[in-house]
Amino acid sequence: MKVQFAGIELTNPVIAASGTFGYGIEFEEIVSLERIGAFVTKGISLEPMAGHPAPRIIQTAAGMLNAIGLQNIGVAEFIEKKLAPLRRYPSCKVIVNVFGCTVGEYKQVVERLNDAEGIAAYELNVSCPNVHAGGMAFGSDSGSLEYLVHEVRNIAKRPLIVKLSPNVTSIAAMARVCASAGADAVSLVNTFLAMSIDVETRKPRLTNVTGGLSGPAIKPIAVRMVYEAARAVSIPTIGLGGIVTPEDAIEFMLAGATAVQVGTASYADPRATERLAKGLEAWCRSHHVERVATLTGAIDVPQK
Repeated sequence: MKVQFAGIELTNPVIAASGTFGYGIEFEEIVSLERIGAFVTKGISLEPMAGHPAPRIIQTAAGMLNAIGLQNIGVAEFIEKKLAPLRRYPSCKVIVNVFGCTVGEYKQVVERLNDAEGIAAYELNVSCPNVHAGGMAFGSDSGSLEYLVHEVRNIAKRPLIVKLSPNVTSIAAMARVCASAGADAVSLVNTFLAMSIDVETRKPRLTNVTGGLSGPAIKPIAVRMVYEAARAVSIPTIGLGGIVTPEDAIEFMLAGATAVQVGTASYADPRATERLAKGLEAWCRSHHVERVATLTGAIDVPQK
């Protein structure tokens, strides 16, 4: 069940996605952390953030909308209070999701994390608004994305994963930008920009008006994007978007993903990551797959 990417070895390819697993330690009495390959922390910023006011999560058909607003405790408190207890689970790798509103903020967070122990890699959330580019998300502008990844790669002492936004014309092009700028891997997809309106009140259901759509509703699009990105770059691809069953995870791996992240499923079932890790192993046994890594990119595409 072991997989490797960017110099990191995971005991299995199941990773808990950012924003759905807290800081990891909150799940230690619910999930056997050493039975999943890794988890990604909530997005960590330079200073604490309160996020958007409620309501900021609503259920949708086959998914959910969220506009949490990147609420977090800030990098200093994360290092001081959340990171140390995770060393009790050495086989569960810790990937820290990093964000900022300027390139300088991203770099300052990574510089602080460079000196902390127990971190396997960084995951850049590039869906954040770049205040120096009129509020356009870093991940939606190839120039901003290239500059950000290049600058952070120059100072990062650990492998750098870039979490791509799906709200772009060409996901393959953005993956290539990341690879050429020095990223060690890409993860995709982040949530789709979406909206829901209460027809009785005629008001948006989220106080932020729009939010990010996730869950099974986005899976077919996410699988397609992983397929396109994996074919465009030689660096590893991590797939996510609506994974609920072992078969969902296998779809992403066949499309080209080296590992998968599980997000929204944890809201319905807090043990979803552990359940999926067990289910994936059982599927491999029943289908005589000796090494799960051989599933990566093993899709049989008809020749035209």
